[in-house]
Amino acid sequence: MPSPARRWIRDLPFNSVLSGMWRLLRSRRPYLWTLLILLVVCFAVHTFVTRQVSFNKENLFTPLQNVWEGLHTDSSQAVKQEMLPPHMRGTGNDHHQNEEHGKPLTNNLLTQSTRNVLTADEDKNLLITHSSSSSFKTHIKSGHTTAMCQPKSHIVFLKTHKTASSTVLNILYRYGESRNLSFALPKNKHSQLFYPYFFVSHFVEGFSTNGVKEFHIMCNHMRFKKSEVAKVMPADTFYFSILRNPVDLMESIFTYYKSIPAFANTQSLDKFLDNCWQRYNPSISNNHYAHNIMAFDFGFNNNITAYSKDLEERASRVVTAIEQDFHLILISEYFDESMILLKHVLCWSLDDVASFRLNSRSEQSRHSLSNTTAEKVKRWNALDWRIYLHFNSTFWHKVDSLVGREQMKVEVSQLRALQTELTNTCLKDGRAVNPSQVKDTKLKPFQYGAAVIQGYNLNPKIDGPNKIMCQRLITPELQYTEKLYIKQFPERASKHRRAARQAVPQLQNSLRAGVMGKAQTKHGSLSLNQNAFINSANMP
Repeated sequence: MPSPARRWIRDLPFNSVLSGMWRLLRSRRPYLWTLLILLVVCFAVHTFVTRQVSFNKENLFTPLQNVWEGLHTDSSQAVKQEMLPPHMRGTGNDHHQNEEHGKPLTNNLLTQSTRNVLTADEDKNLLITHSSSSSFKTHIKSGHTTAMCQPKSHIVFLKTHKTASSTVLNILYRYGESRNLSFALPKNKHSQLFYPYFFVSHFVEGFSTNGVKEFHIMCNHMRFKKSEVAKVMPADTFYFSILRNPVDLMESIFTYYKSIPAFANTQSLDKFLDNCWQRYNPSISNNHYAHNIMAFDFGFNNNITAYSKDLEERASRVVTAIEQDFHLILISEYFDESMILLKHVLCWSLDDVASFRLNSRSEQSRHSLSNTTAEKVKRWNALDWRIYLHFNSTFWHKVDSLVGREQMKVEVSQLRALQTELTNTCLKDGRAVNPSQVKDTKLKPFQYGAAVIQGYNLNPKIDGPNKIMCQRLITPELQYTEKLYIKQFPERASKHRRAARQAVPQLQNSLRAGVMGKAQTKHGSLSLNQNAFINSANMP
């Protein structure tokens, strides 16, 4: 039974309790009531915290397990997303920003109003789609384990001109040859996919005849057309290319293609730029090299300058189309960083992206340009300049999201150390040499225009697997293409070689008589196709 005092408290009317509380508040000792309230609040807080901690202890491991499983699932999905063509991938927001190293560009290249059809004949869907860079980052950081990252082997590389693309081609050739992958090689032993014509699927040897069940890598020069490339390559193909600063590119183009009609009678690049429209006729064969060559290689109309009224709109459309068709655009000025980024995205090893510079000019055939000349180039090749500015920016955004600046520095150092080791192992005298000093004619690079293209001498002390590896590293483009064609199509190669041997005397006689034209022989050089034809006839 409750005590009398407790019964009195229990039976006390509610109004009496309120009256007592009111009298206490009106008393001269309100601090007692304040102390009581503080005690009640502290007790309530203590009770709440105790219960919350107890609840968290009971449920700690289940959420952590769910988070880990979610991360693993997201990472696996990211790999699948990146293996899909661009129009089938998910969306993101960290990929297409109009900044150069974090700074806003002067031209907004990706405005909503520019996402229209570019031209009727270029067959491009300009709806922007973004790769899932944030989720793919998890997969990249994972250390390339087989469970979360599978090396890509279906690859299209758009080989642009004078952008270090021959070195990239060698990397792809070595990767594919060492794994017995099939290449989408030019038909009839050509060195290019019938450039400068727009690419058509039947340009690929073995495609029309179904002679090859599956093509893994396409990487020879072509004028890009996605709808035709997609007929040849699998749906999960990874598309990438490389760009170069248009100022340096123009200096290289002018030297290498000095014999084209636009340059032939011009003493210097400055003089050409001062009278470019008088010297440049777009309807004349090979003059496309002289104007916005990168835009041309990507399949766009290159006849536009800084004074064109619709420059910004057309540049925006071009950029949008490239982003829709290509997963990655590399930058020649940051070649080592580009190779590390490519390594991560393709899930390759450091050995796979190591290289020596190929089809590179000697220092004596390089010319520095003044600031005035550089500005002229930017105005003349205004479309290339805007393409370069945009993708120079997105390149560094991809570095930040997929690798990180600090990790990039570490891996670039590792790559350079590896290449130094390869140089000491593979090369006689440890350096590139002028073509006259290359001892093995099979390793002598093709010479064209006014450029002096350097090559390499193999270290005579190496043999076995190291010799094979080193030979692949220094084999020039034309010879390596020929080698892969013979390996992939031995019967057709033999047939073409017999036909070429029969035709070589006639071709040489025609050249001596000047039938091929003074413009091609004035500087002591043949066209690319003529030279490849004669070389293939002389191969064993």
